[in-house]
Amino acid sequence: MPELPEVEVVRAGLARHVAGLARHVAGRTVTRVEVLDSRPLRRQDGGAQAFADQLTGRTMTAAVRRGKFLWLPLDDGRALSAHLGMSGQLLVRGGASGGASPVSGSESRAAAFLAAPDAQTGGRPVDLSATEQPRYVRDLSASPRHLRVRLHLSACPSADVGGADTERSSHEETVLDLVDQRMLGGLRVVDLVPTVDGAPGGMGSSEPLLPADAAHIARDLLDPALERTGPTGVVNRIRASKRAIKTLLLDQGLVSGIGNIYADEGLWEAGVHGLRSGAALGPRVVARILQSTAEVMTRALDVGGTSFDALYVDVEGASGFFARELRAYGRQGRDCRRCGTTMLRETLGGRSHTYCPRCQIRPRPPRRGNARRTPAVCCGPHENGAMRRQSV
Repeated sequence: MPELPEVEVVRAGLARHVAGLARHVAGRTVTRVEVLDSRPLRRQDGGAQAFADQLTGRTMTAAVRRGKFLWLPLDDGRALSAHLGMSGQLLVRGGASGGASPVSGSESRAAAFLAAPDAQTGGRPVDLSATEQPRYVRDLSASPRHLRVRLHLSACPSADVGGADTERSSHEETVLDLVDQRMLGGLRVVDLVPTVDGAPGGMGSSEPLLPADAAHIARDLLDPALERTGPTGVVNRIRASKRAIKTLLLDQGLVSGIGNIYADEGLWEAGVHGLRSGAALGPRVVARILQSTAEVMTRALDVGGTSFDALYVDVEGASGFFARELRAYGRQGRDCRRCGTTMLRETLGGRSHTYCPRCQIRPRPPRRGNARRTPAVCCGPHENGAMRRQSV
């Protein structure tokens, strides 16, 4: 499932000028809605027709994310809510169709990984990583496989980045496609509600609003408004639980955006086994785990996230390359990149957990029941003739 870095890459692609092209989505109006498969709209009140009616003519004003949850605020005070599920993609298609695009800083780093992976810091290649150069999907003549919903967008009202290519691309037809192979993602037009703490709803907007169906999701580690310390901070909430620390990291009600990949990576960086109980960890250890996980996700953002196959791409179809930097996830049977010990894998709470048995010492299982019972021996008869027994 796409985790915080992968969803943030998609959000940024929807919201900003990408590779020198005009604004992709923010500021554009939905002119037409094509529903090729209504299953991604199963949570929409009123179904596919209501979805199309409520979205047509509306202008998208921003792209916002909290954890793995993404939404596009509309000019009527509502929002287009999107969840990518296990295999969902939001692809921006159209605009400039020819010529190479200028390369952003993140893509430059990604290209460097492909050119000389062994020369990168901690960048030895692994079998799980994407191995193709970023590919841009702008040709509308060919529809992608598993296309479910297509939104036709108006020309960008303000081509303010300069340049003839930018101005031309801003006036060409653009569509936003939802592509989903496994049908676990979805779109929905929902109301926005105020945040409980009055802080911005998420990355990409200063408005203290978020979709009603995301109100239960906690803030993520890259959110400045996340309360880490204090009586109700995430550190104390983790330490108040007897659940395994990896299970706690995956709890989107405690801290959002962390999935199996970055939980394993953060725990490896912090040197803590995922089976350790939250209550057994000191505040400094919990803070170190959270900080390590945040730093890993920040590094992943620099190279477009983690792509294991063609399902995990940005809005232009470009793969991320952080799989080349993974130090724990998917590396069972390989040498630990810190101490050389063979990495192990076990199942924890129904999820895989890959760890180094030397750097991340597995906690001993708790003793069950009372101490070992002492045997009883016969030591003579009672006064009533029954055998008297005494523990030794």
